[in-house]
Amino acid sequence: MTGSTPAPFTADDYGARMRRAARAAGDEGLAGLLVAPGPDLVWLTGYAPTAVTERLTLLVLAPGQDPVLVVPTLEAPDAAKATGAPALTLRDWTDGKDPYAVTAALLDASGRFGISDNAWAMHLLGLRKTLPGSSYASLTEALPMLRAVKDAAELELLAAAGAAADATFEEIRNVPFAGREESEIAADLARLLREHGHEQVDFTIVASGPNGANPHHEVGDRVVERGDMVVLDFGGLRAGYGSDTSRTVHVGEPTAEERRVHDLVREAQEAGFRAVRPGVPCQEVDRAARAVIADAGYGDHFIHRTGHGIGVTTHEPPYMIEGEEQPLVPGMCFSVEPGVYLPGRFGVRIEDIVTVTEDGGRRLNVTSREMAIVD
Repeated sequence: MTGSTPAPFTADDYGARMRRAARAAGDEGLAGLLVAPGPDLVWLTGYAPTAVTERLTLLVLAPGQDPVLVVPTLEAPDAAKATGAPALTLRDWTDGKDPYAVTAALLDASGRFGISDNAWAMHLLGLRKTLPGSSYASLTEALPMLRAVKDAAELELLAAAGAAADATFEEIRNVPFAGREESEIAADLARLLREHGHEQVDFTIVASGPNGANPHHEVGDRVVERGDMVVLDFGGLRAGYGSDTSRTVHVGEPTAEERRVHDLVREAQEAGFRAVRPGVPCQEVDRAARAVIADAGYGDHFIHRTGHGIGVTTHEPPYMIEGEEQPLVPGMCFSVEPGVYLPGRFGVRIEDIVTVTEDGGRRLNVTSREMAIVD
């Protein structure tokens, strides 16, 4: 296993997060936040139900009020064991009772609330029926930066996840590529991520030859051949925080064009990284990377945003994309991952996770961005 894991979060840590979230809701003119099971609930309380069912579980946060977790009675014992449970009040409900009435008693009947993006429609509709004067906005719309700025402990966890992904890449470079199916190499990636401490593997993209022109290629049974460019994109969760890195390798010696395109993407990735500093709008990172590729005549072949946030999920705000004017803030973490994709031929992507520092940016992935030659 790579590295050590920082000390776990405490009830005080979760209590501080809940208070900060409630204040942020008030600052945005919201009556409160309603948080369903999912990444937001884990980040705020440390609680992840073993099974998400039709029974309502909902954290209620409101400015100036103590946090309350509405939970089915049969799940209350597990909820009470969550690390953040001492910082909130449990309000359980039994089968046969109306969970929306229980929740409504905690809410401003005419308030506007931010609600988790992954809340079930039946629960939102149940609340609206019980409180017809209430209104709702998705949490991503209402508070897109809620989890975006990481504290020192979170940065340690993200750095540890990045180091584990780096160690995985260093080892995958030494496995055989030629003559093996993409799915076999993807299985190697998943195994290595777990050996280096990941409890969850979210994706292992192995896109060889023409498959590399599809940024989200689904691993298949194509046999990797000598002369192939191979895009590797992999990540998951280690100690609850995400990794995500991409490197493009070549099986045997590349052509001059393949080297040229790889060098171009490496230069674009460097330009995107160098654009990172506090106060710069997110879109400027995208613009910096995209300009390098466009100026070289490959602009039509860079077909996705330059980056996405990462934390307790591998994709979250902020996004490095044209039109996103959110300024960068120290502690934000996101990918910088330009690419060039030539249909029917090959693709190249290079990706690091970057965190914003007080005066620039710091990479959390440090493996070489030069083209690696594999067997």
